[in-house]
Amino acid sequence: MAQGQPIFILPEGTNRSVGRDAQRNNILAGKVLAETVRTTLGPKGMDKMLVDGLGDIVVTNDGVTILKEMDIEHPAAKMLVEVAKTQEDEVGDGTTTAVIIAGELLKKSEGLLDSDIHPTIIAMGYRKAAEKAQEILDEIAIEDVDSEVLLKVAMTAMTGKGTEAAREPLAKLIVDAVEAVAEDGEVDIDNIKIEKKDGAVVEESNLVEGVIIDKERVHPGMPSEIKGAKIALVNAPLEVKETEMDAEITITDPAQMQAFIEQEEKMVKDMVDKVVAAGANVLFAQKGIDDLAQHYLSKAGVLAVRRVKKSDIEKLSRATGANVITNLDDLTAEDLGDAGIVEERKISGEDMIFVEECSGAKSVTLFVRGSTKHIVDEIVRAIEDAIGVVAATVEDSQVVAGGGAPEIAMAKKLKDYAESISGREQLAVNAFAEALEVVPKTLAENAGLDSIDSLVDLRAAQEDSFYMGLDVFTGEVADMKEAGVIEPKRVKKQAIQSASEAAEMILRIDDVIASTRGPEDMGMDPSMAGGMPPMM
Repeated sequence: MAQGQPIFILPEGTNRSVGRDAQRNNILAGKVLAETVRTTLGPKGMDKMLVDGLGDIVVTNDGVTILKEMDIEHPAAKMLVEVAKTQEDEVGDGTTTAVIIAGELLKKSEGLLDSDIHPTIIAMGYRKAAEKAQEILDEIAIEDVDSEVLLKVAMTAMTGKGTEAAREPLAKLIVDAVEAVAEDGEVDIDNIKIEKKDGAVVEESNLVEGVIIDKERVHPGMPSEIKGAKIALVNAPLEVKETEMDAEITITDPAQMQAFIEQEEKMVKDMVDKVVAAGANVLFAQKGIDDLAQHYLSKAGVLAVRRVKKSDIEKLSRATGANVITNLDDLTAEDLGDAGIVEERKISGEDMIFVEECSGAKSVTLFVRGSTKHIVDEIVRAIEDAIGVVAATVEDSQVVAGGGAPEIAMAKKLKDYAESISGREQLAVNAFAEALEVVPKTLAENAGLDSIDSLVDLRAAQEDSFYMGLDVFTGEVADMKEAGVIEPKRVKKQAIQSASEAAEMILRIDDVIASTRGPEDMGMDPSMAGGMPPMM
């Protein structure tokens, strides 16, 4: 064999970066992603306009929405997007905070790497600091949570998200909705349905103790309003069944034809009679209702809606107490649900069915209004965040002050803790503490304040109280607990946990091997990419 001949173990076209190059690239990707969402943090954060390939526009300052809408290619950046998604799924808010903390942890690690500190030591230091930060959070948490605190939590979550004008009434609706669906200290936010319609001001939003269905009644002859509704929920079609297999019916006489048609009509009428006999005057069907059934239901004075989504049927069941029936033969009066009123109303030119006044409803609907589609979409995003944080507060009964107060408190105590650690990990713990200060620093920057002055003032004020944070509207340091700027402890806990774990994972990568070959190069049909391999 010839000396010096290169040996290729990877296919042609594979990109590989090793050691410091790989780390620098990954850290840079994390920093750039954090910088992208950084300007959206806080009450004075700015919005981003995102335009997709089809020209659809999203205007938002919700961190996770921005990151989902962006077409991100870099693998390390994708890992930070996962941080935001996890934060959204677990708590519903704090996505921007989680990403900028992760970005800052990576930024701080760069200086440590340049000082020849091994990535594993940095990762271990970060892990110790993250665990200590959770303990500090427990120490500074506020535990007396009542409806007043829940209102403040909801208002804090919505500040700076396009809902300023109606922050208080919306917060009241959100707290009422969460308290209505809470059971034994647990909140399933899927039981809060959000229905949106543009064409009205946000103050016209309201909470319906029941369900709104974005459908219309199936026949104009049906009543548009029924009081004292008895509701049947049916997961079966009200139409003549088609045979499973091809079947031919031979008719030799016109009288047989007439008998066949009459028999089909009788079957449909029997179905409707079963609904009426049970005492139902409102019917929600998950499947179809054919024209003849519509006619009979209309004659019987039943308001019927067809092709209702499965999720809406489930919400109707929780709101009205009705059982979902799959076979009409089984329908009895006990299976029916109750509602004070079921009414079809025209909203912004479209018909919607309102099922209201359900006593003890365990499923409610927030009906959100806004002047335009983009405005109402952003209001819904703000409301979803607020529902998440109020639900987390109800479940945990622990909150912390906002305005950067907990981050400064954690940073201060972590620096004290660092002194108790020997070896190079101490530097990583210190770096973690400094990274947490990015939150109050960013709040100050976004409010047009001097971030260094604000940090110095905050550190000094925290000598007296953990609740001292930055009031971005006055530019002064203030008691956040008294100012009503309150966040759930779970938001901070999850943000620190996700950010530190993502930063640790990225730091431990010293080799990135990326295939640049497309499906065509691999002898595959491009349409098969991502699917099953072709059969041999």
